[in-house]
Amino acid sequence: MFRYRHATFADVEEIFALINGFAAEGLMLPKTYSTLYETLPEFVVAQEISSGKIVGCGALHCTWNELAEIRSLTVSKDFHRRGIGGEIVKLLLEDGRKLGVTKFFTLTYNTPFFASVGFKIVPRETLHQKTWKDCLDCRFFPNCNEIAMTLE
Repeated sequence: MFRYRHATFADVEEIFALINGFAAEGLMLPKTYSTLYETLPEFVVAQEISSGKIVGCGALHCTWNELAEIRSLTVSKDFHRRGIGGEIVKLLLEDGRKLGVTKFFTLTYNTPFFASVGFKIVPRETLHQKTWKDCLDCRFFPNCNEIAMTLE
């Protein structure tokens, strides 16, 4: 059983380990402690009830008027294929809709997962220019091979 909730300061260490473990494999972008603390209100976590361990996380980052990115979505390998990622996305979408978000996007290597929750592949150049702000600081820019997907 899992509990889904908004992240707190007490979760930062486990979020850092989850994200940067996958980042070390080249599966997602790394996050610094500073970035995690600054964006903590954007994060939701999946917590295993029996152990209290954080087994998944994701963030909703507003980028422009009614536009937000689902980012930093990850689930511990030991907990894959249990619906955790889908539940995290569901909560992030609910949060976004409460804010008035009408279009969500993600940049991902895992298109089958995002397609399973309703996202569609789109040409990257169709995304608003504000979505590329963080890309300028990325070590893969301008040779990024992430796939752009949207949900409206």
